[in-house]
Amino acid sequence: TSPVFGHNILGELDNDLILNYAQPGETAIGPRIIVHGRVLDEMGRGVPGALMEFWQANAGGRYRHKKESYRAALDPNFGGCGRTITAQDGSYEFRSIQPGPYPWPNGMNDWRPAHIHFSIFGHGFAQRLITQMYFEGDPLIPRCPIVGVLKTQEAVDALTAPLDMNRTLPMDSLAYKFDIVLRGNRQT
Repeated sequence: TSPVFGHNILGELDNDLILNYAQPGETAIGPRIIVHGRVLDEMGRGVPGALMEFWQANAGGRYRHKKESYRAALDPNFGGCGRTITAQDGSYEFRSIQPGPYPWPNGMNDWRPAHIHFSIFGHGFAQRLITQMYFEGDPLIPRCPIVGVLKTQEAVDALTAPLDMNRTLPMDSLAYKFDIVLRGNRQT
């Protein structure tokens, strides 16, 4: 009675934001990154077959959409969105560029830290979690208006991806590990 997601719905470059919007022979502009991790249930078990969508600003902090008002340059080779399906152990991975921070019009000088948005679907469209990931060491995290509503440092830490030098590709891409816990005490 609900959709089942399979790899046949994915395009060849859906999990490669460096190339999936680029013209032939071109790539997105910005520091290259790999984001990887697992989607887990409250018992720490991997969730297989979950459809993950992700979207982000470009390296200058600008999104590609008609109502974007930030004046940063638009990268013609970066679409800012992609998707993948988790493996049997709940693991996922995608390539992208490091997103830039951008001004937030809530206050006089509010800025959003660099972040990536995630939408995780279960076995049906009614099972959906939307969350976001920050990057370890970003000085704007404590100033983020959204982070300001979180009640504990543990909640902030659950949304912050640590640098993973073991997965970094030398002379190519830094790596960040971001596990997503769907529910329970350690939920993301």
